[in-house]
Amino acid sequence: MSRITGLLRRTFGVMREHVGTDHLGNKYYYIPEQRTWTGRVMRARRTVEAANPAEYEYMEGSIPIEWDAWIRGRRKEPPSMEEVLKNESRREEMKLKAMEVEERDLALQAKEYEEGLVSTPARTTAKGHAAASSFGKQEFSKEPSSTANTFQPGSWMPPSKE
Repeated sequence: MSRITGLLRRTFGVMREHVGTDHLGNKYYYIPEQRTWTGRVMRARRTVEAANPAEYEYMEGSIPIEWDAWIRGRRKEPPSMEEVLKNESRREEMKLKAMEVEERDLALQAKEYEEGLVSTPARTTAKGHAAASSFGKQEFSKEPSSTANTFQPGSWMPPSKE
């Protein structure tokens, strides 16, 4: 680093280098290692300036996976726009193929149910755990069921200890 560049950085603050922009409009910057005016060394960083800066509007997928890997230091070189778009289209193709496979599987299951090869799954709604002794039995409440407006003193007696 030249003395003039170092002097400019110390004078005007942190210098950052624009590395790229993704298809969503996010801008990515590289901040090289530099010394502050006090002499403290700041390590190199990678940052993103979101296209939609409101924190509450951030959603998963707001930063492409390739750029996220670059920001976290999992890859050395920033991704190209072509690479990001190619991987995005591959992910969409995989989603479509997964939906087709799921539809075929559901159709095959329905066919097997109709032919009697496989029994239909039981549609039960059981509460509790099957290992419990009270599983499947209806439980009666021993608590008073009246409200404060209709409660009469002495109308409810605690259950006897059995």
